[in-house]
Amino acid sequence: MLKLALRNILRQRARAGLTLAAIALGVASLVLSGGFVADILLQLREATIRSQLGHLQIYKRGQYASGGHHPYDFLIEAPQAIERAVDNVPGVVTRANRMSFSGLISNRRGELPILGEGIDPEREARIGSAISMLTGRRLAIEDDFGIMVGEGLANALKLKVGDSVDLLLNTREGAMNTLDFKLVGVFRSLSKEYDARAVRIPLRAAQELTATSGVNSVVVLLADTGLTARARADLEARLPPGFEVKTWQELADFYNNTAALYERQFGVLQVIILVMVLLSVANSVNMTLHERTPEFGIMRALGRTGRDVFRLAVLETALLGAIGAALGVAIGAALALVISAIGIPMPPPPNSESGFTAAIRIVPMILAAAFALGILASIGASLLPARHLARIPVVEALRRGV
Repeated sequence: MLKLALRNILRQRARAGLTLAAIALGVASLVLSGGFVADILLQLREATIRSQLGHLQIYKRGQYASGGHHPYDFLIEAPQAIERAVDNVPGVVTRANRMSFSGLISNRRGELPILGEGIDPEREARIGSAISMLTGRRLAIEDDFGIMVGEGLANALKLKVGDSVDLLLNTREGAMNTLDFKLVGVFRSLSKEYDARAVRIPLRAAQELTATSGVNSVVVLLADTGLTARARADLEARLPPGFEVKTWQELADFYNNTAALYERQFGVLQVIILVMVLLSVANSVNMTLHERTPEFGIMRALGRTGRDVFRLAVLETALLGAIGAALGVAIGAALALVISAIGIPMPPPPNSESGFTAAIRIVPMILAAAFALGILASIGASLLPARHLARIPVVEALRRGV
């Protein structure tokens, strides 16, 4: 039966070519759309991790549940034990201590509320590698009272590099404290909302402002995002009691919402492509089998059963599906390489001001899924025509050839 199916495919070259083209085009479309979505989500994920969150963040237990409203109640007074635990976890690239605070920033043009972070400039340069500096530079170790501000905040106060600004906030004991800082850079992160209120200053200056010696969190960057779950479990086993570890995905509300939006949009697109493939293949197969009705009538007149005809028709289409799916995967992968080399300019995601250049990733799982769908769609498209063909009386099937 397999040999006969192959011979029929080679004999019916025009019809087979039409079916192969429909299958290959659909599979290539699935490969391209799936790789496009995969690239967008990957870039968005890595930008989220490498702009603010890192892969893991360690807090004193209860701080995350409080929503960060009482940072002084959950200070890590002696982070050395945590640092030692982090340094022993495989896959860790770097770690950084952060001190969170809120208050007011002011200059001669006005004042605005801020959400600030005291950071280790050298370590944060690696964790925040996706943050874009619009003007100026990042904080350096020698910047005892330097400050970086978000793009929205800089625009609101008309700040330029070199300007002096004052930070005013409550200390841990409730007293008011203020320090003068020099603006060294204006940055843009992934979140427009964050940039409208964000400031970053050296950790030592933040501790002086808040009259504390502790930190609020320890941020961990891993060599690969795929190590996150294992590193979290390893870290939780090493940490002293009273601490909790949160992954980037638990903290990334912006990423989760945007990813859900993109997945729904492109999910609908992929369903449309799949339906179009199914209908195209069904039309081609139905036309082919209808034209070959006398041929199958002769087979039955020579002793073959209707079940044999059904099996042969489905087998031929399945073989066409496998060949067409393989061609589609090859065409899709080749087009992905070409398009990725050129790049696809993309507008900023929701709540962001940074556009990006997308590519089409060659993902083995997407290739396998597109290949399987090409075969299954072909088989599914052949079932009803083959069933109808197998039930046509032999005399009527032969009469159609006259």
